Amino acid sequence: MADIMTPALGESVTEATVARWTKKAGDAVRKDEILVELETDKVSLEVAAPADGVLEFIAAEEGATVEPGAVLGRLAEGAAGAKAAPAAAPAAKKEEPAPAPAPAPKAEAPKAAPAAAAPLAPSAQRIVAENNLDGGAIAGSGKDGRVTKGDAIAALEARANAPAAPAAPSAPREIHEREERVRMTRLRQTIARRLKEAQNNAAMLTTFNEVDMSAVMALRNQYKDGFEKSHGVKLGFMSFFVKAVIHGLKHVPDVNAEIDGTDIIYKNHYDIGVAVGTEKGLVVPVLRDADALSLAGIEKGIGALGKKARDGGLAMDDLQGGTFTISNGGVYGSLMSTPILNAPQSGILGMHKIQ
Repeated sequence: MADIMTPALGESVTEATVARWTKKAGDAVRKDEILVELETDKVSLEVAAPADGVLEFIAAEEGATVEPGAVLGRLAEGAAGAKAAPAAAPAAKKEEPAPAPAPAPKAEAPKAAPAAAAPLAPSAQRIVAENNLDGGAIAGSGKDGRVTKGDAIAALEARANAPAAPAAPSAPREIHEREERVRMTRLRQTIARRLKEAQNNAAMLTTFNEVDMSAVMALRNQYKDGFEKSHGVKLGFMSFFVKAVIHGLKHVPDVNAEIDGTDIIYKNHYDIGVAVGTEKGLVVPVLRDADALSLAGIEKGIGALGKKARDGGLAMDDLQGGTFTISNGGVYGSLMSTPILNAPQSGILGMHKIQ
């Protein structure tokens, strides 16, 4: 027997969701064949079979939340797993003893009459009436338990400071016959939550500027064919954008910094996040030490990260530690946008259609 375990999920990631099983219980599998796909807040992971055999049972069904080291299922290895294990015979039902006769009901003791509410001072009566307080629930501190003005004010403050009762979950909206309800992936849920948190927690300011790209376009048109022959990669605009961003960050280091509590951390390295749209959602892999790369190195790095993102092969290290982000809405024909900060970074550049 071999347990199929949840792998390590990366720094700061404590759980994953089982997205899809590619096999069902009883199926024969080969070593290193993909059995199950997991989704975390940042990436998707594939878990392969540790040996040849038969998938004996699935412990974590699709949609279940698992932690690193949790058992996902079990594999019957080799010849022993040639056939699926037969279902266990149902255990013989034990005879249950006859229920004991119910004891005779006891006579209830007469309830004591409720104590009379403490008298309220005239000034307390006005506070209770104006604020709809329950005068009988206020403990009086005056003579003979009299509720004073101070007691009423204290009760009013206590009500104001009491935590609000959680709102009752709303019933799912009825779906029209021409509508379809699809559960969001864990990645999409995380994207939505973090973008909203960035809006709520950062004082964001967006500026719009036109840039004369004629010189860059002329340079690219002049050298793009020879560039591709020499380096095996096309000369795009992103490499120019990255170089321009790094030049700007060196002149304004505050933008290449982040706030940590009461401190500002200035980054003396330039790890540029590049937003990539995939079928599962938007991800921002990081191009490390971009200041040390040539135009060809930047284009190759961005191309490799984009392919990994679309193939679902990004690792946690590919997504962590960026100092600044570039979003290129121009590939979708966008003329203008207001990109949201990729927290805890301090800036993001949105590039748009060149015309």
